[in-house]
Amino acid sequence: MSLITPDFGLIVWMTLIFGIVFFILAKWGFPMITDSVAKRADRINDSIRMAKEAEERLKNLAEEQNKLIEQTKAEQSRILKKAAESRDAMIENAKAQAHDEAAKILAKAQTEISAEKESALRDIRRQVALLSVGVAEKVLRKKLSDENEQRELVNKFVDEMTSADKELLKN
Repeated sequence: MSLITPDFGLIVWMTLIFGIVFFILAKWGFPMITDSVAKRADRINDSIRMAKEAEERLKNLAEEQNKLIEQTKAEQSRILKKAAESRDAMIENAKAQAHDEAAKILAKAQTEISAEKESALRDIRRQVALLSVGVAEKVLRKKLSDENEQRELVNKFVDEMTSADKELLKN
């Protein structure tokens, strides 16, 4: 037997064994291999599809996050604007109340000043009248003897009282 040229019997047995092994592999081995390759391909395709879906969801989440941030900023600016308007309204209200209160106090003070002025004028008139009567009484006691002097004196006092009343009314 030579190593380069095999015998006919060896070729037959090798062909028969190859056929049996091929038949067993074709019947049970190749379907299992192709099934596992197909399953693995399906699993890889599913993983790629899920990765793409996850990437898409992440993009959507990022967009939603940006939208929420924008909405939050808008809400924040709206709240700040409303707070500023409220603050300004409160300040204006406080100013108006202070102005009204000042006007009331000023009106009350003017009324009190007017009343005090009237009271002071009455007191001055009363004192002037009392002084005038006192002075007139003293003068009249000295000059009761002469009638012309009495008339002249009375006229002078009347003129003085009239001018004093006019001056008091001006003030």
